[in-house]
Amino acid sequence: MSGSIAQAFAHNFLGQSPRWYKATIVGFLILNALVLFTAGPVAAGWLLVIEFIFTLAMALKCYPLMPGGLLLIEALLLKMTTPQALYDELLHNFPVILLLMFMVAGIYFMKDLLLFLFSRLLLGVRSKAALALMFCFLSAFLSAFLDALTVTAVIISAAVGFYSVYHRVASGNDPRQDSEFSDDQHLPTLHHEDLNQFRAFLRSLLMHGAVGTALGGVCTLVGEPQNLLIGHEMGWHFGEFFQKVAPVSLPVLVAGLVTCVLLEKLRWFGYGTLLPDNVRAVLANYAAEDNAKRTPRQTAALLVQGAAALILIGCLAFHLAEVGLIGLMVIVLITAFTGITDEHRLGSAFKDAMPFTALLVVFFAVVAVIHDQHLFVPLIEWVLALPMDQQPGMLFIANGLLSAISDNVFVATIYITEVKQAFLAGHMTREHFETLAIAINTGTNLPSVATPNGQAAFLFLLTSAIAPLVRLSYGRMVWMAVPYTVVMGLLGWYAVSYWL
Repeated sequence: MSGSIAQAFAHNFLGQSPRWYKATIVGFLILNALVLFTAGPVAAGWLLVIEFIFTLAMALKCYPLMPGGLLLIEALLLKMTTPQALYDELLHNFPVILLLMFMVAGIYFMKDLLLFLFSRLLLGVRSKAALALMFCFLSAFLSAFLDALTVTAVIISAAVGFYSVYHRVASGNDPRQDSEFSDDQHLPTLHHEDLNQFRAFLRSLLMHGAVGTALGGVCTLVGEPQNLLIGHEMGWHFGEFFQKVAPVSLPVLVAGLVTCVLLEKLRWFGYGTLLPDNVRAVLANYAAEDNAKRTPRQTAALLVQGAAALILIGCLAFHLAEVGLIGLMVIVLITAFTGITDEHRLGSAFKDAMPFTALLVVFFAVVAVIHDQHLFVPLIEWVLALPMDQQPGMLFIANGLLSAISDNVFVATIYITEVKQAFLAGHMTREHFETLAIAINTGTNLPSVATPNGQAAFLFLLTSAIAPLVRLSYGRMVWMAVPYTVVMGLLGWYAVSYWL
């Protein structure tokens, strides 16, 4: 009896994850305590960061919330951080959590409109390079004024819509009825090749869009949370921020868009896959039937969603309220005027965002460990001890490396605080202070595209519903981001070092 209970516990632990993965997580839990008591909290802290990145990399084996959460519970028990430090970190990032809770759900209620608009874009533009460029540019433009997570949520919703339509039709189901589209078991063999090609097609568009959020987000005061932080510390308004950062952000934006086109033309790093003709035919037929069968009520619902989208863009552009509260307003407006009144349909809108919201809380716990154990302090002190002419370039590199493994808002907060203290102490001029602030801003925004945990939008994409559908793993995201990382990182470093 005891043996069967032990086997049941072993089987239930992390569910259907491979045995080697379960053993690795158990090994991590044992190793952390040993390292803490033998090598000290700094070594244990860095080990924890590496282990958490591992859980993200293995997201397709097991959702990172469970193994990552176990690691962070242990960190709290070992007093590598405290519940109060975690709570303070969550309060500091509450706008992001609020955004995920309500904005992603608000985008869910716009899915019919998004499918309508993106279908015309997808079917109307035959050139894959032109389509990729439009995705990248539009994501960059929107992210300069809106939140990158919101833009990413829009792209994800559209991709899920396309995928579900084709998968359901290929499986012999009604594309307008809710049915399982994550299982290929009932998909005829002859559709498998088209589906795999369609997955590669969507993967490339998703990555172009995600990179676009970084290209546009670095440009303006409202593009990223750390931009607001840095702009506040420097006393820069919207126009002044754009002007100060432009010598770095605009050349990188152009280079990023050129890279997008070249990747599609050269078909490197997993890009360049075309939309299969059979898939195009299915989507075109669906769009035509949808137009022919659209009822007055459905047309009215589309108009309501369009009006809500315009209100959303206006409120976000002028920052009339926190992004999450605007998302809640969108939910109320769309549901109230489209006949959605039952709790079950409302609940469906929240199921995609809540797992990532919980995972983000675990991520902020890692940030709390980094803060409490002062893991980044030696690197900060080393950069600020360099000759002044070397500081901007090295600050860009240091911010990029740390942002790729941590929260870029946290990294920017630490660096701008330390640099401002040095300025107030009279160790640098105002001009040099501004140069370092630009290096911090661009460093946390540009090279951090190297890894999914470097940008919240990338992490959201990795852990979203679309990632397992199109086989977008951590390793594949890193591989597909390599050319962008090289171009954006090198050009950004050169601009910070020599053009400011």
